Amino acid sequence: MPETPRHKVFISYYHDDDQDYKNRFAQMMEHNIVDKSVGDGDIDDQQRPTDDILRIIREDYIGDATVTVVLIGKRTWQRKYVDWEISASLRDTQANPRCGLLGILLPCHPNYREESYTPQLIPPRLADNLDGNSPFAEIYDWPGGKHRPARIREWIHQAYLRRNKSPAPSDGRDRFARNRTGNPATGWQN
Repeated sequence: MPETPRHKVFISYYHDDDQDYKNRFAQMMEHNIVDKSVGDGDIDDQQRPTDDILRIIREDYIGDATVTVVLIGKRTWQRKYVDWEISASLRDTQANPRCGLLGILLPCHPNYREESYTPQLIPPRLADNLDGNSPFAEIYDWPGGKHRPARIREWIHQAYLRRNKSPAPSDGRDRFARNRTGNPATGWQN
């Protein structure tokens, strides 16, 4: 079987809770992907309007990526930046083509290694794209074992192949205006 190509990947995650997993993911995949992620302190969001932040994320980071990987911890569903990053990844414009999308449940997530996942415990915009016989996005568990990079590289390639499929992915929700609050065990409600 031929080796899958090395894709440009934007990694979306909750920086406060899941930075260690992001670092581990980037290190594990350093020879398999080109990391296009936003790092801590890359964007000064204190004095910027929301639309400026979204534009910077879309144009300077996601715009050059071909796949977005969402690392899903127990509170990722609450984060406005994760919501904005998924939305920017789903947009398809001439300047910023749509990215493929996949989620990886981290070991700290309540549904890790379960037969199924609770949609309310993952980011809503990602959940919207997981339904049907041929979903736009897929969810996987953080893998173990020595073949992790090859397995993840294949997941990323499959997401890349799905990025232009019809119908277009679902991006009809209103963007989060702020981080959500709530019990991490029960998740979001419509």
